[in-house]
Amino acid sequence: MAEREVPTMGAKDQSGAVYDARTLGKPRMVLFGFQHMFAMFGATILVPVLTGLSVQATLLFAGLGTLLFHLVSRGKVPAFLGSSFAFIAGYAAIAPNGDPRLLPYACLGVACAGLLYLVLSALFKVFGANRVMRYFPPVVTGPIVIAIGLILSSSAVENCSTNWIIAIVAIVTIIVTNVWGRGMIKVIPILMGVIVSYACAIAMGQVDFTSVEQAAWIGVPVLWENTVFGLFGSGIDSGLALTAIITIMPLAFATMIEHIGDISAISSTCNRNYIAEPGLHRTLLGDGLATIVASLFGAPANTTYGENTGVLALTRVFDPRVVRLAACFAIAFSFCPKFAAIIGAMPASVIGGVSLVLYGMISAVGVRNLIENRVDFLKSRNIIIAALILVLSIGIAYSTAGAIVMVVGEVTISLSGLAVGSVVGILLNVILPYGDEYEIAKPLTPEIKH
Repeated sequence: MAEREVPTMGAKDQSGAVYDARTLGKPRMVLFGFQHMFAMFGATILVPVLTGLSVQATLLFAGLGTLLFHLVSRGKVPAFLGSSFAFIAGYAAIAPNGDPRLLPYACLGVACAGLLYLVLSALFKVFGANRVMRYFPPVVTGPIVIAIGLILSSSAVENCSTNWIIAIVAIVTIIVTNVWGRGMIKVIPILMGVIVSYACAIAMGQVDFTSVEQAAWIGVPVLWENTVFGLFGSGIDSGLALTAIITIMPLAFATMIEHIGDISAISSTCNRNYIAEPGLHRTLLGDGLATIVASLFGAPANTTYGENTGVLALTRVFDPRVVRLAACFAIAFSFCPKFAAIIGAMPASVIGGVSLVLYGMISAVGVRNLIENRVDFLKSRNIIIAALILVLSIGIAYSTAGAIVMVVGEVTISLSGLAVGSVVGILLNVILPYGDEYEIAKPLTPEIKH
């Protein structure tokens, strides 16, 4: 039987030929996989550092969650699932200062929040993506994607400011290798940026390897007492459990909207309609199941990662098998505390320099989304929708509180700027009239290439 043709999704060599990961060969696939792992690593381990969760468990379930997502989405979407920042406020509310006794309760709340993904997935399955996606046209999704990159840029600049020389080395390395590189070097600019800037940091004496020397080579990434299941063995506090569920579950509405924006960004980057095939009902289901499983075992909630979307945009290698390879690397290294220590010793300036490029690429994809779909900004309704999405998303994110906090009884609900901006944009798109001279903007549904 003839081998099934694989859709084109790769990088161009000097002759202009397009290759997928199979054509590029196993050695290059390995490098691509490492590049994706390094792209997600900085932000992924930052969540457990801020919340007190296990770094090794985070790596393990980022990898397992990614593989589960690919299984549910039929292996078609080149997305990596890393730690979600959206639930950090929830962890802080239930387990202040990362109290290890209270973190399992917070994880229980996050696991219940993941159930809402399954509900929305069912709605997409029943009513169809086209009917639901009419509420997410390019004039809405484009500014949301732009806002995602701009909001993330703050953390990149803060990391860069710890040592701008090292950060600039990372940025310059990425630019030089991507623009003037030859052969394989040209398509692994992120990995090259990490290696060169890390080496520069070591040469400048900016790396402390004490934790690396003390770390063991092999270790179990999950401790039973840190999981949700451990609560039932030690006697669960039902009141605290209910408080955690009520407090954290509403955060899922923000992350589900972000998920749609991320899948839209990946679709636009790869020029494929992942919203229709394999469908948002599958991607939401995969994301939700990954979040539930990770949370039950004491790891942060998972979410599709913008950093890896930036890698896709930069390298033009879209084969999902490369991302699955990165997931396998994350799983393997989760059993090696020494490796986690090596990455943990990486200066913030290295992560900042790399992230600065990746976050910019995300926003650029949002701009391209608007241009390719020919969103007409001579029309006042489009200007109003885009303006409010951007101003609310970015303004609230950079405000003193960093979110809109509402107190309902004894429950505090925190809405991120991106959630508020997205909801306002969606509502305005429904409410504002098009008028006789307006054409209804079509949803982000790039043509599927066969």
